Amino acid sequence: MTDETLDDFEPPLKRNYARHLDMSAPFGWLAAGLRDFVKFPFSSLLYGFAVFLASAAIIYGLLRFDLAYILLPALAGFMVVGPALAVGLYEKSRLIEKNQPIFLSDIFFAKSKSSGQVLYIGVILLLVMMLWVRAAFLLYALFFGMLPFAGFEETLNAIVTTPRGWAFLGVGSAVGGLFAAFSFAISAFSIPMLLNERLDAFTAMGTSMALAWNNSAVAILWGAIVVALFAFSLATGLLGLIVVFPVLGHAAWHAYRAVSETPPLG
Repeated sequence: MTDETLDDFEPPLKRNYARHLDMSAPFGWLAAGLRDFVKFPFSSLLYGFAVFLASAAIIYGLLRFDLAYILLPALAGFMVVGPALAVGLYEKSRLIEKNQPIFLSDIFFAKSKSSGQVLYIGVILLLVMMLWVRAAFLLYALFFGMLPFAGFEETLNAIVTTPRGWAFLGVGSAVGGLFAAFSFAISAFSIPMLLNERLDAFTAMGTSMALAWNNSAVAILWGAIVVALFAFSLATGLLGLIVVFPVLGHAAWHAYRAVSETPPLG
């Protein structure tokens, strides 16, 4: 028995989630992620190569089975599920932080302190991605009608060279931005948090969203850096993922550590 009562507990919604974070903080996280990458780089490169191969296989499958019309939403959806794919990279950064030896088995079979909860968030992110792809279908039908897919090149040409296509891009980008913002908010800090702390998935996602909302300027800058580096990876035919994905994964761990260790404002 203890002397604690309900009055001794602070309701989560009354906590102060604003942090003393400078606008340069995301660049510091990225630099820390790069430092973790170059420590035992083979493990990070192997992780990035595995993500590249999986991504290339999915794209090949879409093209092979005439599903190229969902290629662009699928590529955008990769950013939704990306945080759930980087658990092993968070683990490597955690081990480096604790000066513990690093083995490939630790990275590729990382064990979370909140067993099963990371998988739960992964499923939620996958559902968000599926909703985004479905929304993209509906938007395409609204702007171009229920017509057979004319081919990837012809469809892309219609999107980028016609007023209707520009309107589709504008509305689609706005809708996709809402999906991306939501998925980023619930996953930016929650998955590393579950790896390091004993929490349930909803508490972790709610905390992550509260941290992103109350530090919105820094969170938006961090999200913009992630989008820019992902765009670079696309421009390199996804080869850039071999390096970019591990660096971002390590950086995400340092982002979580920064918001968890920095004292709140006030």
